[in-house]
Amino acid sequence: MLPDADELAELLLDLAVPHEDINALVRMGRRVSDDPELSRILEGAVAELVPGLGEIRGGADLPELDWPSGALQRCFPVYVFVAALPHVRAHHRERGIPADVSRRTLADLGRNMAVHRRRYGSAGVQAPRWLTLHFRGELYQLGRLQFQRAPLGQRTSAALAAAGLDAAPGTPCLNLHIPDFLGPLSPGACDRSLALATEFFADHYPDETYPVAVCHSWLLDPQLKRYLPAQSNVIRFQERFRIAHEDTEPADTKPVQFVFGDPDLPVAELPRRTPVERAVGDHLRAGGHWYIGHGWFPLQAK
Repeated sequence: MLPDADELAELLLDLAVPHEDINALVRMGRRVSDDPELSRILEGAVAELVPGLGEIRGGADLPELDWPSGALQRCFPVYVFVAALPHVRAHHRERGIPADVSRRTLADLGRNMAVHRRRYGSAGVQAPRWLTLHFRGELYQLGRLQFQRAPLGQRTSAALAAAGLDAAPGTPCLNLHIPDFLGPLSPGACDRSLALATEFFADHYPDETYPVAVCHSWLLDPQLKRYLPAQSNVIRFQERFRIAHEDTEPADTKPVQFVFGDPDLPVAELPRRTPVERAVGDHLRAGGHWYIGHGWFPLQAK
């Protein structure tokens, strides 16, 4: 199910796989193609991923590779996504998805591998299930932000009802995600992304309507306002949202993971190089906790 070595290298480059990983992945790809058991597992994984492309399912579970730990086990999802790529690209063409949107969306594979290397110092796929959203047509990158077609949850729906909106649980919404390694989260970049999303989904998913955008992120924790100026990008991003509901369960490792790259870093040793780093570390060192914030705002139709 995998292309030959020359084509595989080019596809990995298209998917933004880090350059230092490509040669090793091409070599291991030959092993996957030549080993009947690995080929069978690969075929089964693709069969889990591609049926019903475009349906909102919240991603797909990829089979675990029962193999000795090492580079092949860590990188096996790469081959699943490469093998599924012809199906995904065909689905994008059927929907009329522009080539640049398709490319930048699927390039999140490379970003995910960069995150893995930053944390562990080795090649691997950090969050395979997360990437199934991209390869199933459920999530697209449009400028600075990523937009996931998703159903409204019970608690967010209740918040919308309290605000006078008619949005029952399960109503389609756009779940906003903030990818790493993509520059500042500036208001202008966010405005452009939202404008792109309004046009994109109206053009390519005209059968669906999205009354609201939602976001579930530690970046929406209102405690950040104690540490960051009102004109900072993070606070201005927060100000777009109305609070849907509040979590009472601490999520201290989330900002550590996303700001510093490793959720297990000792709090006492967290760097203080930027305002956000100082905010995250100083708050934890003072005995505070961080929480996932849940917000929403109405979307304007095209």
